Amino acid sequence: MKCSKQLLTVVFVLFALLQSLSALDARDAAMASQTFAAAQTAKQKCMQTCRDRYRDCRSRKEISSFGCRAVYRDCTRYTCTGLGPG
Repeated sequence: MKCSKQLLTVVFVLFALLQSLSALDARDAAMASQTFAAAQTAKQKCMQTCRDRYRDCRSRKEISSFGCRAVYRDCTRYTCTGLGPG
């Protein structure tokens, strides 16, 4: 009888431990999902800003179309990714 009580206690503790680990994994997954969604939204807003800059550049007609494409490319490359030139 004593052995079965110990076994039952061990099984209960293991079950409780597994439950707490799965709850942590679910919470971490939810946080990661929210973080990813926020990052995607920020990137989408940045890309829209770059498109707006490109359209503004084209409408001003101060530099060539090729120059405006360079403005867009640099904006997406450096502004939206956080990388610096070079």
